[in-house]
Amino acid sequence: MPRLLAVLLLFAATLTTSQVVATTVAHADGCYTWGRTLSQGASGEDVRQLQIRVAGYPGYGAHLAIDGAFGPATKAAVQRFQSAYGLGADGIAGSATYSKIYALQDDDCTPIHFTYAELDDGCGGSGYDGGPLSEAATKANALRTMWQLEALRHALGDQALNISSGFRSIPCNRSVGGASNSEHLYGRSADLTGVHSFCTMAKEARSHGFGGIFGPGYPDHNDHTHVDIRTTNTWSAPNCGI
Repeated sequence: MPRLLAVLLLFAATLTTSQVVATTVAHADGCYTWGRTLSQGASGEDVRQLQIRVAGYPGYGAHLAIDGAFGPATKAAVQRFQSAYGLGADGIAGSATYSKIYALQDDDCTPIHFTYAELDDGCGGSGYDGGPLSEAATKANALRTMWQLEALRHALGDQALNISSGFRSIPCNRSVGGASNSEHLYGRSADLTGVHSFCTMAKEARSHGFGGIFGPGYPDHNDHTHVDIRTTNTWSAPNCGI
């Protein structure tokens, strides 16, 4: 009997340990789990996933390529991300960096302060179909847009950024008088309102990878700030000095 009791206790301890490990892994696995430390010279899907999450930290007027290659620009973006959250800014993505990313994202990989529904169709939320790209490609663009918005939000004191218009289907874009080549059609843009002035948002967006920035003084943009993730800079908010 003592021997049987010992076996049962050992089994129970093993089961408990397994449950704890599974729970820990599941927290990260809800979206994506990095399995190695990443530094300059690395390449692969894990680098690409990292780049999506630090794309909002490329530096003033710059843009980070989401290409799966960990070069100097990715290292600098990781360093800025680390500095923004009080981590050791060595440009190496290890456990501390991943832990912060895990804390910042939901199980569908969106940052905790933004959702796919929030960045959905500007005419009432009909999903991510109906644009020039496939639904999957449009949602991939929307995900990167949200991570750059998360960086902008954090830089502005972690106060709310409200999205008045995000992705628009072709019929939606036409109905609101959007440009025929609008970045809204591709899931790459957001029109922002919130607790900050439109000029404050427009000025800060220049440091977070947004190539398109339009605000007060630009036609039809006096009641919001438009940002998008094009990779060439077209900025116009004359009333803000931009």
